[in-house]
Amino acid sequence: MSQMKAAPAEPFGLKRDAGGLAAGIKVLEQELQRVSLDTVLAKANRVAVRKGSTGAGAFAKMTPKPVDWYCFDADDNVAREWYPQGLTSASDAGIAGGTFVVSWYHSPTSGAERGVRLSFLNTATLRYRHVLLVRVAADGNITPINIHAGGVAWYGGLLYVVDTTQGLRVFDTRQIFEVNGDGAATIGRKSGRYEAFGYRYVMPQTDAWTTTSGSVRFSYTAVDRSTTPHTLICGEYVDTAGTVGRVARWSLTAQETLNAPAGGVVQAVDAHALPVSKVQGALSYNGTWYLSQTAGAAGNGTLVLVGDTVRRRPYPVGPEDLTCVRDKKTLWSVTEFVGRRVVYGVPL
Repeated sequence: MSQMKAAPAEPFGLKRDAGGLAAGIKVLEQELQRVSLDTVLAKANRVAVRKGSTGAGAFAKMTPKPVDWYCFDADDNVAREWYPQGLTSASDAGIAGGTFVVSWYHSPTSGAERGVRLSFLNTATLRYRHVLLVRVAADGNITPINIHAGGVAWYGGLLYVVDTTQGLRVFDTRQIFEVNGDGAATIGRKSGRYEAFGYRYVMPQTDAWTTTSGSVRFSYTAVDRSTTPHTLICGEYVDTAGTVGRVARWSLTAQETLNAPAGGVVQAVDAHALPVSKVQGALSYNGTWYLSQTAGAAGNGTLVLVGDTVRRRPYPVGPEDLTCVRDKKTLWSVTEFVGRRVVYGVPL
């Protein structure tokens, strides 16, 4: 197995594209109550199980087992229309607390497309809550965001969610709104009442970074706080035999966003060809790359560590996006398959 090799950074240019989103958010501010993330966590209505039995199926033949894990509730564990994909943590954001954020995409078997939701999990209370991501039109109407959401990264107050062919969509944890309708079957605004498929809270898209080349896929994302300045990571999932994906990093600023010239294109500070295929998540930390490699629903994945040497460690079935909790020196991921869904941590 070869190590990561430098790749051209030019295809990874990103251009800011807010697309008039601010006008719609101003309408929401007039018609709905904005709430804090602390409020969402305080009113969390689902209960996770620490080191629950769901892990048995996900970890299968993995030895040693993760040092810690959190299982979703029974309904979320077996839901066949929602699939967990992305994972980030308060540690990525640079804030205190044991909060994880999980992105899920909707794959309806019938009925309306519901887009993407984020689960905010407080590990201190073991409670979590889903928040629906929405796009807001200039008149304040809301619609779901139909993307795969394969990765999510939290930096400061902002959440970056990958859009496979377009780039990055941005959401602000300071822009969460409580809807005032109770309808579970519809979404939208009518006569000042808002419905959101029964979700109590929605988070509108506030910004976007769009690819300038169209030749890059955005499959997962993470934050590296060990670089100066801190960097945002995005990479490609490729499962074609004999082909590997690429991963790139962009500088982040004290304003929590990418370091781009006004109205211009931000270029990646570096890019690399991955040493393996089927990578579902990538994280760099203190000079080592951690790669989450899947073997599908039938076999255990592999954690690939790339530094001066390349090492392989056992991983669960269905590993996805990566984050790390730096003060605990643990690397975390989430598994996606029905009946085997856990957020789990292993030593860095």
